[in-house]
Order: sequence, then C-alpha cells, then structure tokens
Amino acid sequence: MIQLHTRPSDVRYIAIEGVIGAGKTTLSRMLAERLDAKLVLEKFEENPFLPKFYEDPDHYAFQTQIFFLLSRYKQQQELFQGDLFHSFLVSDYIFDKDKIFAYLTLQDDELKLYETLIGTIEKNIPVPDLVVYLQSGVDRLMANIKMRGRTYEENMSAEYIKDLNDAYNYFFFRYKNAPLLIINATEIDFVNNPEDFEDLMHQIMRKDKAPVEYYNPKSKAKG
Repeated sequence: MIQLHTRPSDVRYIAIEGVIGAGKTTLSRMLAERLDAKLVLEKFEENPFLPKFYEDPDHYAFQTQIFFLLSRYKQQQELFQGDLFHSFLVSDYIFDKDKIFAYLTLQDDELKLYETLIGTIEKNIPVPDLVVYLQSGVDRLMANIKMRGRTYEENMSAEYIKDLNDAYNYFFFRYKNAPLLIINATEIDFVNNPEDFEDLMHQIMRKDKAPVEYYNPKSKAKG
C-alpha cells in the first residue's frame, strides 16, 4: 500500500472506523467540518445488493462484497486527484476493512476468488496517516442502529452485530498498516455533548501519540 505522509508527526489523512452504528460517519462529518477537510464517505447506499444481503445473506454475500470492493477501490484511487484546496482528508472507512466482511460472510470457494481479486489491487491503495477505531458494545450499537431507522437494517440481529463486533476487534487489535487510535466510545456522546467531541478532537490531533494507543474516555454528559 502507498504511504502518503512525509514525517511521523504529519496527520493529513484521517480514517474513522467502527462497526455499523458506532458513529464513524457522524464523527467523520464533524471532524471534516472542524478541520475544513475533504470528506470521503463510503457509498453504501449505491450497493444494490445490500438490502438483499440483509434479507438473505447466504445468497447475496458474494455480490454485495464484490460491489463494495470495486466501489471502494475506485473511490480510493480518486482520493487525492486534483484536490488543491484542502489540507486534510477525512474518510469514514479504510480499504483494509473490506476483508472483515469477506472472511465473515463468504464461502470457501467465494473467498478464494475474492482473495485473488483483492491481492491484485490492494497494493495501490493510499494508507491513512491515522486510523481511529470507535470501539463500542453490542447494546449501544443496536440502540444506535434502531435510532437511525434505516429500513434495510430493521431485521439486523444482535447476533450478527456481535459477530461483526468480534471480527472488528480481532482485526484492529492486530492492525499494523498505519498508526492506530482505539477509542472506547460506548459511554460517550460526541454528537450531543460538545465536551466529549472536543476531547476526541484533542486525542485525534495530538502529535505525541504512540503507533498504537487505546483511549478510554469518561463522558462529561449530564445525566
């Protein structure tokens, strides 16, 4: 993969990650607005197979996965082309996470074809200067999913979210492709509580971070 930063202290390209319902897109929007950054969001709504996947995952997993893979690849190739107006780039996903869903949902023969395809393209993907992983509990994730009310997510089971959460934790606790900040986001509300957001901003933009850090904030929300 292509490393873009020139000095260890440079943070130009920030990627926010997390399980469905963790708040990665919301935080990406807020961070991009604060930094006046170019915002790159995953185009999940353009995947015609996604609603069908949630209804019948065994039948539609491969089509869903390949559509996402090629869509993400195309988007990643366009990240820095012709952008002279932003000092920062904020994204709500990393290309590497595509593998999490592949290994969770694909059958053996499908996985072999997937690995052949991704092996030919992943070397040309830009690497973030910092990855922020919003870790959360299953109950909080399910509450957030229900709150946002997307029709095709209505039948999403807690068991599926638990399996996905376990897969994300396994992946990011071993992730070494870029500097990583893991944030326990279960008890904070960075959307409605400005102090929680400012605290996250400080942690994300702090220049003395280790290559891998785990941050366990205490919410300042008034209960």
